[in-house]
Amino acid sequence: MANVITDETIEHVGILTKLALSTEEKEQAKKDMSRMLDYIDKLAALDTTNIEPMSHVFPVQNVFREDVVTNGDESKKILKNAPVEKDNMFVVPKTFD
Repeated sequence: MANVITDETIEHVGILTKLALSTEEKEQAKKDMSRMLDYIDKLAALDTTNIEPMSHVFPVQNVFREDVVTNGDESKKILKNAPVEKDNMFVVPKTFD
């Protein structure tokens, strides 16, 4: 299927992308967009009846470690450094009224 990209389409895309394209750049963009759409048409013509949908070409597995607490609650040890402590929190000077 021949995909024809018009000057109006290129102007609209230029506005959406906030790009100021020269005449040569607009012509090149028209050719590029047309080639992209032709390629998409080729892909759409493929028979994918027995092909299972996938999100990645290669198998993807979770590589994250288990979220395990290793250092525990050290708040009392940390609060020993506080000049003033109240209700298990640091007390700091007011920064606004």
